[in-house]
Amino acid sequence: MTVWKDVRVNRMLWLVVATLALGSLIGAGAGLLTLLLYGVEHVMLGYVEGAGAPGPFAVPAVRRAVSVTVGLSLAGLAWWLLRTKTTKVPSVKKAVAGERMPWWQTVVHVVLQIFIVGSGASIGREVAPRELGAMLAQRFCDLFHIGREGDAAGLADRRMVVAVAAGAGLGGVYDAPLAGMFFAVEILLADVTLEKVGFALGMSATAAYVASLVKGRHTFYAVAGMTADYTPSLMLFALLCGVACGAAGALFRKGSSWATVHQPKGAMLLWQMPLAGLVTGLVAVFAPQVMGNGRAAAQLAFDGMAGSAGTVGSAQVWSLVGLLAVTFLVKAATTLATIRSGASGGVLQPGIALGATLGATLGILWSFAFPGDPVGVCALIGAAALLSASQQAPLMAMCLVMELTEAPITLFVPVGLAVAVSAVLSHRLLNGFLRPRGKTSI
Repeated sequence: MTVWKDVRVNRMLWLVVATLALGSLIGAGAGLLTLLLYGVEHVMLGYVEGAGAPGPFAVPAVRRAVSVTVGLSLAGLAWWLLRTKTTKVPSVKKAVAGERMPWWQTVVHVVLQIFIVGSGASIGREVAPRELGAMLAQRFCDLFHIGREGDAAGLADRRMVVAVAAGAGLGGVYDAPLAGMFFAVEILLADVTLEKVGFALGMSATAAYVASLVKGRHTFYAVAGMTADYTPSLMLFALLCGVACGAAGALFRKGSSWATVHQPKGAMLLWQMPLAGLVTGLVAVFAPQVMGNGRAAAQLAFDGMAGSAGTVGSAQVWSLVGLLAVTFLVKAATTLATIRSGASGGVLQPGIALGATLGATLGILWSFAFPGDPVGVCALIGAAALLSASQQAPLMAMCLVMELTEAPITLFVPVGLAVAVSAVLSHRLLNGFLRPRGKTSI
């Protein structure tokens, strides 16, 4: 009995220490990575993203093109050296499964991801804090002797700690503890228990708080026309938008899977990544919103219209529809091209950008018949629905978008309907004629 009590006390001790100490360390790292992103943007593009400047719209076109081309060229060289001359950094999923993450290679890998996003590459930055969290978690487990070889219970605990720490990285960088928790239990562990949920939520909340002390706190996306109310027509829109975003999200997941599987090996990185940078830079000359992790493109959609279709001129409405449609296409194309070139990064924020632009496009057309439904809220619904479809993680997707926009809790009703429809439809599509043959970046 005494031995059993000692085991329980020791386990509770490291669970508490992991929640507070490891969570704080991950939060500090997530905050510093955000400051690093701002520093790279300042040096490479001469601006720092924020509520007033979500993208490099005021940056000269030539500087935009040069920045992303140079950024991916330097990163291509660094990744070629990292992947061919030293120990390879495994994915977070492989780390959760037990593969070792080398410490300095992981740090370099993480910094390179932030560097290319700051220079304008069209790819998400959310993988970097997750990898940092997973690497720190493995060292924490070493310190507390969690997961010795042959200890089945200890290996299961080690897997849980690494997954929860990776989720805390996401929660810390975006002030999104619910999304961080669901990322760990819904995607990495695919196992929902009271202990795992409590542990993951506690560490993600700790990481989010500490990160906010480092980088500050603000609403990531401002949604025009945000309302705490929803109408029957908005519920119908959510249903239809869920169908459209389910199909688009399945295609985006299929595309990112293809791009990941066909990434170049060896010296081909040295020309394919610069080429992807040049292509992105040329597109950014005319469409600066494609640059970065997707914040600029998404905010363009969340801004909606100054009014409804009945108060805005017809030419302006169709011009905005065209702009959003083009943004959707070029953002998808440049993101897939960046992944295909060999760059490491995520697709969460690009997925939000694609969903927001698709939702806003549909919302503008919807407003001709139902002018009382805000286009910005339609973009919010689309963002959550497409992210749910592309990640096959409805709870994580819904919570991440709601937390990033600080949307009223009542909007979980229409958002939840759209997410449910998109998740089910995309799952059917992906397990039918769109069945993926490789792994998708997450």
